[in-house]
Amino acid sequence: MRKEWQVQEAKAKFSELLETSRTAGPQTVTKRGAKAAVLVSVEEWERMKQSARSDLKDLLLSPEARTESLTPMREKRRSRSAASRE
Repeated sequence: MRKEWQVQEAKAKFSELLETSRTAGPQTVTKRGAKAAVLVSVEEWERMKQSARSDLKDLLLSPEARTESLTPMREKRRSRSAASRE
């Protein structure tokens, strides 16, 4: 089945575009040759939303956890010279 529709065709054949997104998967709509939008079924959308939703615990325990961005940067302090410590 089709995967890409020009915007004019998507408007004219919206019912077909909608049905194709339900039966054949996500459909891309292009505008002037550039990808502009993707139409997906409600089931696919809900699945994508659910998989994108994770809590902090799941994020930190995941193999691809990126904890370095959670640690605030510390200021670099100037060290005092030996002469000023006396």
